[in-house]
Amino acid sequence: MNEYLASVNAGVFYAIVALILTFITLMCFVFLIKSYRAGIQIGMDKKVLLKTITASATFTLLPSISILLGVVALSGTLGVPFSWLRLSIIGALQYELNVAEIAAQSIGLSGLNLSELNIGAFVTIAMVMTMGILGSVVCCIFFLKKYLSKLQSAPKKEKTGGPGFGAHATTAMFVGLCAAYIGSYIGKVLPTGGADYMPLFVAAIAALCMAVFEYLIQKKQMLVLENFSLAASMLAAMAAAVGVGMVM
Repeated sequence: MNEYLASVNAGVFYAIVALILTFITLMCFVFLIKSYRAGIQIGMDKKVLLKTITASATFTLLPSISILLGVVALSGTLGVPFSWLRLSIIGALQYELNVAEIAAQSIGLSGLNLSELNIGAFVTIAMVMTMGILGSVVCCIFFLKKYLSKLQSAPKKEKTGGPGFGAHATTAMFVGLCAAYIGSYIGKVLPTGGADYMPLFVAAIAALCMAVFEYLIQKKQMLVLENFSLAASMLAAMAAAVGVGMVM
């Protein structure tokens, strides 16, 4: 392990992250207990409450696989503690990887290349990632109430034959994300970008897998697949990338 990795994986970082996550875990248990007691007070059956808790815990495990993959992907360059922290609280896999790459390039690096990283670069990347995600917290504090009122107006608009604000906002967000990612992958395929076909190949495999899952969920009513479609698509794309890399 080089000096940089030794620094970002220092024991003090592990201690700080463990302390933060312990606090959050305890807070979750407090809310769980309060919710359970509130359910009892309004007359809910204890068996129904316990079944709901067990089912929620079970179905949480499969989607978390994709989060674990993100931690693994980031830990090789940004260290385990920081990656663990970012994807355990309010971080999102799609956001963290992309923003870390952008932050690295903005300070003159070719990307999240371990041979180019140093503590100064790590601090900059970590600050950009953290400050960027805090925007969602600020928006929730000041604008969530108004946003929810917009979402709640959707059913009224659907009666007139048109989708509501929530549907338009969600569609626009995903179209923008897909356009940004696919555009960057196409840029890498072009000769000026180095003719790197792997990102576009991996994206295509992941999209194909997700399309199969969506077909089974929507057309065959296999709703249980919703819990691990993202993780399975990611694993399939990663496996395909490793296979192609070995052949090439």
